[in-house]
Amino acid sequence: MNEQQWLKELLQRNGEDVKLSEKQIKILQAAIEMFAEKGYAATSTSEIAKKAGVAEGTIFRHYKTKKDLLLAIVTPTLFKSVAPFLAKEFVKEVFESQYQSYEDFIRALLKNRYQFLKKYLPAVRVFWQEIAFHPEIKEQVQHVFTTHIYQKFKRIVEHFQEKGELAAIPADSVIRMTITAIAGFLLARFIMLPDYDWDDEAEMERTIQFLMHGLAKKMADSHENSIADTKG
Repeated sequence: MNEQQWLKELLQRNGEDVKLSEKQIKILQAAIEMFAEKGYAATSTSEIAKKAGVAEGTIFRHYKTKKDLLLAIVTPTLFKSVAPFLAKEFVKEVFESQYQSYEDFIRALLKNRYQFLKKYLPAVRVFWQEIAFHPEIKEQVQHVFTTHIYQKFKRIVEHFQEKGELAAIPADSVIRMTITAIAGFLLARFIMLPDYDWDDEAEMERTIQFLMHGLAKKMADSHENSIADTKG
C-alpha cells in the first residue's frame, strides 16, 4: 500500500472518503514524517512546507496553526486506534462476535490492534509521542473511552465473570490489566524496540497467556482474599 492510500484510509470516517487535495495530502504526509522524527515542538511549519514541496503559506490556507495540523493527524488516529468502536468494521469483527472464552476475546482484540498499528504506524507514532504534551488530546481520549468503550468492555468482562472464568475482582481492574498488557506489547513492538528480532505470533500468545493466568478465577480470587485479609 502506498503512502497516499494508507493516509486516505486513515482519514476515512465510517468508510466515507475525506476530500483532500494533493497538496493537503503532501502536507499531512510531510507533517507525519517530521513529527515522528523530531517531535511536534521541534518541527517548524517551514520544514514541513519544504518537505512537502509547497509554500509555507499553503499550509496556513488549509490549517490555521501548527496545532490544527497536528490535530488533523491525531484525531482520526485517536478515533480508529483508541476508539475503534466508531469504526463499523471493528465493532462487527471484535465486539459483536460471540466468544467461547475471555481468552478468545483478548486474542481477537490484540490481533486486530496489531494489524492496525502495522498498517498506520507513522500516524500512530505521532499520536503516542504527543499525547502526553497536549491536554486536549488526553481529554479526547478520556471522553472517547468513557463514552464509547467502557460499557462495552465492562459487559464482556462481567459476562465471563458470571460464567466463572474470571475472578470476581472489580471489572475496572480487569479492563485496566487487559489494556495495559496489550498496549505494553504493542508499544514495545512498534515504538520502543521496532528493530528487535520479534517473533510476533509467539509474543502475542505469551501476552495472552500472561493475562489469562493472572486473571484466572482460582489464582486471582486467592490473591484478592489475601488483600482483604491484609486490610482486615
